[in-house]
Amino acid sequence: MSAKPRVESGITGLDKMLSGGFIPGTANLVRGAPGTGKTVLALQYLLQGVEHGEPGLLISFEEFPQALQNDAQALGWDLRAWQEQGLLHLYFTSPQVLLKSLEAPAGPLSELFVEKDIKRVVLDSVTHFTRLTNEQQQLRGIYNRLINALKREGATSLLLAEEGRIEGQRAERGALSFVVDTIILLRYVEVESAIQRAIAVMKMRGSDHVKEIRRFEIRQGGIVVTGPFENRENILTGISHRVSR
Repeated sequence: MSAKPRVESGITGLDKMLSGGFIPGTANLVRGAPGTGKTVLALQYLLQGVEHGEPGLLISFEEFPQALQNDAQALGWDLRAWQEQGLLHLYFTSPQVLLKSLEAPAGPLSELFVEKDIKRVVLDSVTHFTRLTNEQQQLRGIYNRLINALKREGATSLLLAEEGRIEGQRAERGALSFVVDTIILLRYVEVESAIQRAIAVMKMRGSDHVKEIRRFEIRQGGIVVTGPFENRENILTGISHRVSR
């Protein structure tokens, strides 16, 4: 029995790190500090679907559609054109309303999944769910409800999350890392007194993946993974140093 085709991210270097792309129907966490490129990665993922006729949905708790459209325009992407073609849908809501909408079989969000045949979903950002409760078990239950609902819809989803001491502690209180299928980490790295960006696949359930930490850049047209950090140590600490020979 042959494996299902992978869901490509649209970022060639990342897809190679993922052994071809995301596994269909999975929930995939993209974690990074503000400005590291989470939203760019997410939009590129949706654009890859658009170019192959796969409708996508971006659910946002913090950025209004106008702000997203402006950010995308700066990279050369016209979100409005995708929306007019019915290939991209922007949904601005709150965590509480989203959970209720996903769990309502006859709700407008479930109808959107069916009517538009949504296959790719981005949620920006899952960090907001940590504000709903201080109870560990309750938070884990929320994560499970969210991810199970997205999987029931047959979507391959990217969950964006803020990387920071407080945000990370809150997220892990609900064991988010154990609930998702894949974890992609984006980091700023200081190399020779210059700031660079690093990407790493920390986990991929049901598949092998590249273990190297690799450089990436954000250019016109999106993210480009340029290669590994050679002869460097302590990259994920943010301050790397050259390997001593």
